[in-house]
Amino acid sequence: MSHKPFCSERFRVVKSYSIGLMGLLVGVWLGGCNPTTPTQQSDGARRFTATTPARKDKKVVLTTFTVLADMAQNVAGDRAIVESITKLGAEIHGYEPTPSDLVRGKDADLILDNGLNLERWADRFYNSLPKVPHVTLSQGFEPVNIAEDAYQGKPNPHAWMSPKNALIYVENIRKALSNLDPANAATYAENAKTYSEQIRAIDDKLKQAIAAIPPDKRYLVSCEGAFSYIARDYSLKEVYIWPVNAEQQATPKQIEKVINTVKENRIPTVFCESTVSNEAQLQVAKEAGAKYGGVLYVDSLSPADGPTPTYLKLLEYNVNTLIEGLQSK
Repeated sequence: MSHKPFCSERFRVVKSYSIGLMGLLVGVWLGGCNPTTPTQQSDGARRFTATTPARKDKKVVLTTFTVLADMAQNVAGDRAIVESITKLGAEIHGYEPTPSDLVRGKDADLILDNGLNLERWADRFYNSLPKVPHVTLSQGFEPVNIAEDAYQGKPNPHAWMSPKNALIYVENIRKALSNLDPANAATYAENAKTYSEQIRAIDDKLKQAIAAIPPDKRYLVSCEGAFSYIARDYSLKEVYIWPVNAEQQATPKQIEKVINTVKENRIPTVFCESTVSNEAQLQVAKEAGAKYGGVLYVDSLSPADGPTPTYLKLLEYNVNTLIEGLQSK
């Protein structure tokens, strides 16, 4: 299974960050350097569309991917402009910024990233923007280390997938925005409180749903090992084909290992993430006699008319999809 981006929209690959002024201007003209920013929809979803917001006296905050953008926008409210560097559906790990990304980065007041080796391109990006501060949001909790392959011993980067960790992300966003814009600190604090209450409600729902499932049936089988924090926080056993999205395809040995695990433990349902191909997982389901339970969202929100246009909806969708799969006979 290839781990190159499988989303429908391909990204221009920029091989060098040593881009002259003419290259930047051409890239902006060809790519349309309008910032990608969420706009509030009638259903509460945030759609990331190309617009040119009037800055006025508002701070402009960039995030490395759409999930963080939605979280940050909920804390910022209408007091700051929040934009995602990567687009909906992007595979985040190996993304390569475009000339227009560099232009937006130069004009930003702050950049928020996940850290934990998720954005392998971030250091080079920041080196091109020496005057723009950045804050890593995955600070303040104990990371889960990857257990195998080339990434063994390194922290799993998908910490936001657990509602418990999400509360820490929200607090880190509040601090970052308050430090950037002290005049609106009270608003950021109130927004963060409201948003955290909504995340806690999903946390409670997940705990109650998992508690109703027999311990020997609490398996989460996915393509990427992106659910280690949920597994730890809610007493699930995690099974995956590969630990972290990489350039290699899934090996027959990896697939066979998951097939055997699913068979031996009579796991009823397997899943795959939205930003990669599900071909290997469909093979697992067929050969192990399991049901393919569909897509789980991890690294990206969906479009506004999709199932996960916001982070809260992403959590709710994943919880509902997981529980339905675990309860299958």
